[in-house]
Amino acid sequence: MNKLLFGRYIPQTSFVHQMDPRAKLVLSFLYVIVIFFANNWWIYLVMTAVAFLSIWASKINLKLFVDGVLPLIWIIVFTMVIQIFFGTGGQVYWQWGIFSITSLGLLNAAYIFVRFTLIILISTLLTLSTSPIQISDAIESLLKPLEKLHFPVYEVALMLSIALRFVPTLMDETETIMNAQRARGVDFGTGNIVVRIKKIIPILIPLFVSAFNRAEDLATAMEARGYQGGSGRTKYRLLKWGIRDTIATLVYLLMTVVVFALRFF
Repeated sequence: MNKLLFGRYIPQTSFVHQMDPRAKLVLSFLYVIVIFFANNWWIYLVMTAVAFLSIWASKINLKLFVDGVLPLIWIIVFTMVIQIFFGTGGQVYWQWGIFSITSLGLLNAAYIFVRFTLIILISTLLTLSTSPIQISDAIESLLKPLEKLHFPVYEVALMLSIALRFVPTLMDETETIMNAQRARGVDFGTGNIVVRIKKIIPILIPLFVSAFNRAEDLATAMEARGYQGGSGRTKYRLLKWGIRDTIATLVYLLMTVVVFALRFF
């Protein structure tokens, strides 16, 4: 079973790890936005080069990124299949009723595969190189101007931090429960879709019970330590913009300029 790597942090001393989390968060969002403007293989080649350059700069084993893609590969394949059989335009290779396979449909399916794979790689890089606490601090800092509109910035950042912190824990508990069910003879890989859904129900009940128990323990621990929200709180970890963040920003801005140049000119 491939573990979902979202929310897992791998400590390192790499270029990417030492960047300001605000820069990593903004540049990741920029990458995801820009990739939806890609409409030819030259653009995808540039964006693939930037993605693998970022992965190389993180010094994280490439196998971990492959493991991050594999659990979601069926979603990518499903989207590709829809595009292949329902896409229109270009030369028609096969047609039967509402289903058809065209040259443009195959091309768009290939684009979708590369696009979603690159998005997953960049998202995995963000979570592997940035701890949940850093992501929370970055979100809080970026949303700080909204405090003037009475937006609950600190509370939102805290909720995201707790959610990110417990994603790996809940995934590990899910795997433990499934292994216990397998030891009792349950086979999750057989049967039709209805049978498989019924087999999942015995997993959800203990998982929800465990999640509520953890939430109650966390609330009790926060109250015991006198937690009263973000008003007047100081920071142990101060976010500082450095030369690494400037270099990375320039690289991603250059990528954006090249992408738009290749698309429109």
